[in-house]
This record gives sequence, structure tokens and C-alpha cells, in this order.
Amino acid sequence: HNGFVQVEGRKMSKSEGNFITIYDLLHTETFGGRKWPGDVLRLAMLMTHYREPIDFSVKRLEEAERLLSKWPAADPSGATPCDTVLEALSDDLNTVAAVQALHALAQEAQSDKALLPVFAASADLLGVLPQKTEIDEALASAVDALVAMRLELLKAKNFAEADKIRNELSEKGIQLKDGKDPATGERVTTWEVKR
Repeated sequence: HNGFVQVEGRKMSKSEGNFITIYDLLHTETFGGRKWPGDVLRLAMLMTHYREPIDFSVKRLEEAERLLSKWPAADPSGATPCDTVLEALSDDLNTVAAVQALHALAQEAQSDKALLPVFAASADLLGVLPQKTEIDEALASAVDALVAMRLELLKAKNFAEADKIRNELSEKGIQLKDGKDPATGERVTTWEVKR
């Protein structure tokens, strides 16, 4: 990359007090109040052409994370990357166009499952292949038990303990989503593993 690195629109420099390293982004909560996964950082950088300044902003990282969350996890075995992605990369390493082509391919692959390996090979080439998280039965049972306990605490209006369970699960990468059962109107909670 040969453009300036910016943070929230200002040139990154120690004298400005806005110097941040990739290590800081990966391992500390100093930027945006959280740690950022490596695939999110890679995608955020690829979303800027190498001749342009990279602007590290929370908004850009969240945009990359949202994009990754929409892409399917698939196996690239035996597939070759999409020609459109390769053509974009061959055109002065135009990663912006490559990411756009990859996103279009991801959308097509959602309805045409035969394209999943091609999408996966293309995403793997760029280093942004979404990983499928495997969850064993013991972990799923433990999380389900904690979710049930939290629901009971909420019914008893013990919000402090319910929030404590939510926070502990969040620290371990489990995100809870509260909603209502359409038939009964009772609170229901689902969960997923965060990236």
C-alpha cells in the first residue's frame, strides 16, 4: 500500500496520538471499544485501492463485518476463483472491484448453490473466506442452560444477574438475541457465535 494511513479521517501519527497497530486492533479494545477479527481487518483494507489512503474508522470496520456476515461459509476444494474477481485483480490490483465482484457472487451463490465452491475459492484467494463455526453438543447444551437460567431471572425481575449472564456469554463470543414468541407473546432468546 502506498497511500497514507488515516484514522477516522486524520493522518495516523504518534504526534496526533492516533497511532494504532494491527496488533492493537486484533488484541485490545482501544479502537471502537472492542477487538476486531483478522478477516474483518483484511476485508476493510481490501475495500480501498492500494493507491488510495486507507482510512481506519469504526464505520469502515463495521461495514466490512456486516459484509462478511452476509457471505456463506463454503468449501473451496476443487474450485477455481471467479474470472471477474481475477480480472479485477489483474487490473492494477483493483481489490475494490474484486470485493464488489465477490459480493455479487455471494448473492448469486445464495440462490444457486452450485456457485458456492467458486465463491469460496474466490474469497479464499483474497483471504476473506468466512469460516463455519463448529459447535459441539456439550457447548450447545451449556449455552442453552444459561439462556434458560437467564430467562427465569428475567421473569423474576432479577435484571442484574440476567445481564451478568448475557455479559459472560458475550465475552466468550456468544451473542444473545431476545424476541417474543408470536403465538404466546412470551420472551424467547436465541443465540449465535459472534465472528
